[in-house]
Amino acid sequence: MKTIVNYTILTMLLLSLAVALPAGESTAKKPDPQEALKLLKAGNLRFHTGTSQHPHITMERLKLAGESNQADYVYATVLSCSDSRVPVELIFDAGVMDIFTVRVAGNVCNVDERGSIEYGLAHVNTPVLVVLGHSKCGAVSAVAGAVHGNVGFLERSIPPLIDSIKPAVYNVLARHPDIKGDAVIPFAIKENVYQSIRNLFMYSPATRILVRDKKVIVIGAVYDVGTGKIEWLPENESDRILKEVLKDRTRELWK
Repeated sequence: MKTIVNYTILTMLLLSLAVALPAGESTAKKPDPQEALKLLKAGNLRFHTGTSQHPHITMERLKLAGESNQADYVYATVLSCSDSRVPVELIFDAGVMDIFTVRVAGNVCNVDERGSIEYGLAHVNTPVLVVLGHSKCGAVSAVAGAVHGNVGFLERSIPPLIDSIKPAVYNVLARHPDIKGDAVIPFAIKENVYQSIRNLFMYSPATRILVRDKKVIVIGAVYDVGTGKIEWLPENESDRILKEVLKDRTRELWK
């Protein structure tokens, strides 16, 4: 009898929760990957042309955020540098519950960043991932300087953080042996975006599956801190990197 009463109480509690939950649900359909990418591109166009609309920063939106599951609303995950000159929501003219942001010096993609990205793609259900580099990146500049022998003092935890930028710099130097000194930095910034995408695909099976199944688009971009404009890198570059990673991993399995 006691067990029956307990089940009855539990059932009543669950029903009361079920009644309460719809208040925070979204009535709008989330965009598909291409639609989400268009939203990001349109937002940046408004930002760098001085026509930002500053959506979703009202008290009503905050109230909605307090009642809702963010996965019903967020339409993009962005891996960005921590640099204060790259205010992610602003440069996409976005607001609360629009972008799931992962920020780290040099927009590197190590284990913590990959875990955060996987959460954004697989649990917040964002249909697009932008790996966003930017001009005048201090982390890339520091690595490029170190490769050229200009080694300055860095605190203990910084070298391992930015170590994954080195392959990008070496790749640029191998392809452009004529480039010297600081001239390598703009090329390395772009290549570092591709390196982060490569690291993500290499060590994140969940991301590879979502991209393979056309549920997620991964795209690289570079933000100009002086103009506010984003250079969108070709989507097919991410596809090419994924194919290379899949080949590499297949070789590893058969070794």
